[in-house]
Amino acid sequence: MTDILVTGKTGQVGRELARRLAPLGRVLATGRNELDLASPDSIRRAMRQFSPRIVVNAAAYTAVDKAESEPELALQVNAVGPGVLAEEAKRVNALLVHYSTDYIFDGLLGRPYVEDDAPNPLNVYGKTKLAGERAIGAVGGAYLILRTSWIYSDQPPNFVLTMLKLAGERSEIAVVDDQVGSPTWARSLAEATAELVRQEAQARERGGIYHLSALGYATRHAFAKRIFEVASALSGGEFRQPTLRPIRTEDYPLPAARPLNCPTSKEKVKTVFGVEMSNWTTQLEACMAQLLPRNAAGAVQQREA
Repeated sequence: MTDILVTGKTGQVGRELARRLAPLGRVLATGRNELDLASPDSIRRAMRQFSPRIVVNAAAYTAVDKAESEPELALQVNAVGPGVLAEEAKRVNALLVHYSTDYIFDGLLGRPYVEDDAPNPLNVYGKTKLAGERAIGAVGGAYLILRTSWIYSDQPPNFVLTMLKLAGERSEIAVVDDQVGSPTWARSLAEATAELVRQEAQARERGGIYHLSALGYATRHAFAKRIFEVASALSGGEFRQPTLRPIRTEDYPLPAARPLNCPTSKEKVKTVFGVEMSNWTTQLEACMAQLLPRNAAGAVQQREA
C-alpha cells in the first residue's frame, strides 16, 4: 500500500486532504508535534520514520499581515522547511506536492498570470512562499508546486466565515473592491490534489509549477456579495443581507501590501493532467450549504437579538 504523508493536518486544506487521499493509500497525517516545518531536525526525523512514497505539504505560515513582523519565522516555515522536506523526499524517491500562492505576483500584469510569468511579491508572505518554490526546485527531486488562491472552508479563519460573523454584528460592511482573485474551497482543492496524486507517474514525469484554484475571478466585494446572496437563498430569506460598501485597498490599510489584480490561468494543469476545478460560485454554494445551519442562521439570531 502507498504511504502518503500529509503535513498540516489541522489546517483548512490538510484536514480535507486526509479524507480525500484515503482511498489512494495509507495516509500519515501529521501536525506540528510530528513534523514541524520550523525545525529541520523534526522534518528529517519524521521523513526517516515514515519513509513515504508521496508527501503532500499543506503546512505553511499563512498569517499574511503577521509575517511582516515575523519574517524570520515565516521564512523558516515557508522556505527553509520545504527545502529540507524536498531533500528528504528526494532521498527516499518520494513525490512532493507543495502548495504555493498567487501572492508571489504583484498584480500589475493586466491579464491572467501563467506559470512562467515573472514573480514580484509585494509582502513578506509572498516573498517567503516564492523562496520556498525556489528551494524545492533547487533540490531537483520529483515535485508538484500548486499555486492556489483565497482558500476558505468551514474552519476559521477565512473570508467566508469572517463575512458571516460580521453580518451578525453590523448592518453595513465595507469590503475592498479592487483586489481580484479566485475564491477556492479547501475541499475542492483537496479533491483536485487527490486526482493529481492518482496520476503519480505523470506527476513525476511532468513535475513543476502549476496554477490550481477555482475557475473564474471575483473582487473581494463581489465575493462577499455572493456569500450573502447564497446565505439568504439557503435560509429561505431569513438571513438579512447587510449593506455592502465598496472601498479601495488604500482605504483599508494593513501591514502587508496585497497584489490587486491577480487572476491566474489554469490551462496548464488542465492540459497536462486533465484536472479542472469548478467555478468559484459553484464551490461557494456547495460550501455554504454545509455552513448555513451553523453560521448564517446564527448570524440572523445575533442581529435580531
